[in-house]
Amino acid sequence: FSTAIAITEQPVSVSIPVGYSFTLRCRAKGRTSLQYQWFCQHQSVCCLIPGATKQDLPITAQQTQLYTCRINDLYKNAIFSDWVKVEVHQCVARGLPPQLWRGEPVIVLNPTEQRVEVGKPLQLQCAAMGIPAPSYQWYQNGNLLEHQKKKKLWITHAKVSDSGTYLCCASNSHGEHWTNAVDIHIGQTLPPAEHLQLCRLVFPLATGKIALLVGNNRYQHHPNLMAPVTDVFELSLLLEQLGFQVVSLLD
Repeated sequence: FSTAIAITEQPVSVSIPVGYSFTLRCRAKGRTSLQYQWFCQHQSVCCLIPGATKQDLPITAQQTQLYTCRINDLYKNAIFSDWVKVEVHQCVARGLPPQLWRGEPVIVLNPTEQRVEVGKPLQLQCAAMGIPAPSYQWYQNGNLLEHQKKKKLWITHAKVSDSGTYLCCASNSHGEHWTNAVDIHIGQTLPPAEHLQLCRLVFPLATGKIALLVGNNRYQHHPNLMAPVTDVFELSLLLEQLGFQVVSLLD
């Protein structure tokens, strides 16, 4: 009788604003009539939900919790659904979610620009609402990062090669939404005077030399970047101080 009950529709995890009302669903089939009982878990304490004995569990979101449904038949066979997470966002910007929201991903937390020393940890964070709960995928300079599939991107020891423009895609069955693109700078922290002195060591003072700087800002398959404009400007000033004639081009 181990297969006497089969779940035909599992509940799904959701990510919603506080106060939002929705319904968790569970469906099963068996050889006899079936009975349903929902349970919730918060901070490692699992509790039976009184009166929650139907296939559908209406919820008005108050706090992040886990839920599961137990189904049993008249022969005392029982089976539990998957545990699902109802993630509740307590602080959501005014106007979110949009009216007539159908559960498509909505970004509620964007990553922020950072400057990190080599060898230090790098952490980027984003969050999105969605029904079902969105999945996440991070990108660096337009390239998919194979192992960065969570709300938090974590690099224990940052390298210079980790510099670049980062953004994350949140997606579910209703569509996808992208975070803002942010520039991450990884390098040794030097005071401006030492930085200029180092550049003079690396680039011996030149006369009659021309430097051509090209900053690409717009890409066909990637959100526009912000850093190239400022990078070209800062580098042109530095090169002029070193005696170069500078020609700057954008896009």
